[in-house]
Amino acid sequence: MESRLLDHRERVLAPGSIIGILGGGQLGRMLAVAASRLGLITHIYSETADCPAALVAQQVTVGAFDDVEKVLAFSQSCDAVTYEFENVPALSAKAAASAAPLRPGARALDVSQDRLAEKSFLSAQLGLRVAGFEDVNHVHDLRRAVKRLKLPCVLKTRRFGYDGKGQVIIRAESEIDAAWEKLAPAPCILEAFVPFFREVSIVAARGIDGQIAAYPLTENVHRNHILHTSQAPAQQDDGSAARMAGQILEQLDYVGVMGVEFFQMEDGTLTVNEIAPRVHNSGHWTQNAGCTDQFEQHIRAVAGWPLGDTSPLHGVVMTNLIGDDVKNWKGLAAQAGTHIHLYGKSEIRGGRKMGHINQKI
Repeated sequence: MESRLLDHRERVLAPGSIIGILGGGQLGRMLAVAASRLGLITHIYSETADCPAALVAQQVTVGAFDDVEKVLAFSQSCDAVTYEFENVPALSAKAAASAAPLRPGARALDVSQDRLAEKSFLSAQLGLRVAGFEDVNHVHDLRRAVKRLKLPCVLKTRRFGYDGKGQVIIRAESEIDAAWEKLAPAPCILEAFVPFFREVSIVAARGIDGQIAAYPLTENVHRNHILHTSQAPAQQDDGSAARMAGQILEQLDYVGVMGVEFFQMEDGTLTVNEIAPRVHNSGHWTQNAGCTDQFEQHIRAVAGWPLGDTSPLHGVVMTNLIGDDVKNWKGLAAQAGTHIHLYGKSEIRGGRKMGHINQKI
C-alpha cells in the first residue's frame, strides 16, 4: 500500500482507511460511530467478542492486550492505531507503533499509567500546580509521608485505579495500617487532600500539525467517586485551564483528544488532578452541543485531518446512567430535549456505566 511508505508522523488517512482501536468499551464504540460518519473503517482489538464497540465496528480482533504478537498483527492491518483506555501494556504499545502510526504516542501512556510519573511530569517538567505527593512502597513510608503531608490525605495505587477504585482516604493516624493493608503490596502514592470548591475539566485536542483546539471548561459532580453530571460551558472560565491543557499536549507531542481534570479553589486557583490520554467522560456533552463532538475530533486528529469547531451553540448537561438508571431508558427517551446514548452492555451492575443522556440548557 502506497500510504505505508509515508512517514508515520505525516501520514494523512483518506476516507476508506482503517483505524485500529485498542479497547472495545463504550469509548471505542462511540469512536467507531464517529469514524463511520467520516467514511473511515474501524478495527477493534478487544479481549471479548461481545464488547460494546463490536456492535458498530466493521472488524474485531479478540486477544489479550499483553499478547504482543497479536497486537502487532492487528496493527499491521491498520493505517493508524489509537486506544480508548490508558492501561495498554508498554510492550504492546511499542509493537503497535512499529507497525502503524500510534496516535496518541506511547509517551502519553508512560506518563498517565503511573500516578507518580504523572505528578512528577506535571509539577517538575511543566511547573503546574498539583496536590502534594509522596512515593509509598511500605507502611513505614506511609507513616512518614502522612507526617509530611498532614491529614487528611489520600493513598492511591500508582497504577490501574479509576472511579474511586484503588484509593483510600486517611483521616486519622489510626487508619494508616488499615489503608496500607487494603492496597498493599502494590506501589502507592500518597496525595495531600485538596479542599476544592468544585471539580472542573478541559477536553482538548492536538492535530499532527500541532494545531490545538479546546472545548469550554466543564463543571463536574461526582457521586460515590463516579462522575454523575458534567455541565458546559462552566461559569467563571478565564481560559487558564485550556492554556494548561495546551502545555501538556505540546510537551507530550500529543495527537488526539485528552481530558485534563482540575480541582478549583474558592479564589479560582486550579490544581491539576489527573490527565487521561483519550476521549473523556466529561466530554460526552459535546455530542449534542452543535459543535464537532470529542469522538469525531479524536478521529480527525488520528487520521491527520484538520480539527473541527469546539464552540458549542448552547449549554448542555450530561448525566451518566449508572447501573439500574438505564432501566428508565423508555421514560428518558420520551423526554423532549433529552438525547439518550446507550452503550449496548448486556449486564447491568451497580457502579457500571450503562449510558448517558445529554440535555440542552
